[in-house]
Amino acid sequence: MIQQVTGGVCAAKGFMASGVHCGIRKNKEKKDLGLIFSTVPAQAAAVYTTNLVKGAPLIVTKSHLLNGTAQAVICNSGNANTCNANGIEIAEQMSALTAQQLSIAPEDVVVASTGVIGQPLEIAPIAGGIPLLAESLTAEGSGEAAAAIMTTDTQKKEIAVTFSLGGKTCTLGGIAKGSGMIHPNMATMLVFLTTDAAISANMLQKALSTDVQSSFNMVSVDGDTSTNDMVTILANGLAGNPKITAEGADFTAFMEALNTVTVWLCRKIAGDGEGATKLLECKVTGATTEESAKKVAKSVICSSLTKAAMFGADANWGRVLCAIGYSGEAVDVTKVDVYFRSPKGIVFVCENGAGVPFSEEEAKKILLETEIEIIIDLKSGSGTATAWGCDLTYDYVKINGDYRT
Repeated sequence: MIQQVTGGVCAAKGFMASGVHCGIRKNKEKKDLGLIFSTVPAQAAAVYTTNLVKGAPLIVTKSHLLNGTAQAVICNSGNANTCNANGIEIAEQMSALTAQQLSIAPEDVVVASTGVIGQPLEIAPIAGGIPLLAESLTAEGSGEAAAAIMTTDTQKKEIAVTFSLGGKTCTLGGIAKGSGMIHPNMATMLVFLTTDAAISANMLQKALSTDVQSSFNMVSVDGDTSTNDMVTILANGLAGNPKITAEGADFTAFMEALNTVTVWLCRKIAGDGEGATKLLECKVTGATTEESAKKVAKSVICSSLTKAAMFGADANWGRVLCAIGYSGEAVDVTKVDVYFRSPKGIVFVCENGAGVPFSEEEAKKILLETEIEIIIDLKSGSGTATAWGCDLTYDYVKINGDYRT
């Protein structure tokens, strides 16, 4: 049984975290440097953005994880360390300075950055903050680290669950940041996961790479794929379960726990989109294949017109049909049913590709809620998928109109 627990990225045995303000960000009230540390070496896996423009930290981390092991994660906010002439050097220095404080090898450090692209990044404030960061490590530090990686996020995102493997209780937790420039094609934003389960690096990579296809790859806030998107997971094995080295019942159980955490984070990231007032969840059933369902769900969740309609609590279902039509899938539109649902109820708006009578007042009440489900039945097969997004508001333009200045 999977149970949610407190502790976030520090809930699993042997993990500590911290977060401090080192001076990258002008606002001294905002933390801008975070650290996660495993007291023992851990198996590690990661997925990275498919954007051809990649932040220097991703290049360095990919090199460090070639051996499938890591022991720490260092991340700064306020500057993405992307498109900088000395970006690789800065990322390597961050790793080396962190490793020195923790008495581990620089190659065992995952390094990440988030913030403005193309801005020079000085190592001085980071170098000055790392000693305090290391001293501040605690098993209760998940919230501090979660705060340190935020940019335009309005809330921290952290979760943990317990589950059983081979008769041993294991824990898996994580923190994430993500609010804008979110439209992944492999993973999304920055997500750091930790577990005390014993699992080989190869199976850990397989679990993560498989999971993101139905979790983080199904989130979109604004249609822009970030240069710094990365999801990493460390597994230190301290739970003492029989090590997972192949597929089987234990691997399936691990995948279920992982997906519980990632889907929770997906919903939090989508609901905290820049300027957002509503979490949108698009559920597609009846597709010819799962892949077809995914494309339809993502098409709807990415539709600017649909997102704007949801902001205005307007049951403009024609925009949903429009998005289905340009999804690229060979959908029989004469079979499509559409519903809108929220805690206030459900309204049936389209049957077999055509409108049906419904109360606009009742629909308005349903769509004024902060969590909206867009339910689509294609009635052509057994394929299903879910995607997450948010409404499109005036504030999104305000935030991104002066994000750099």
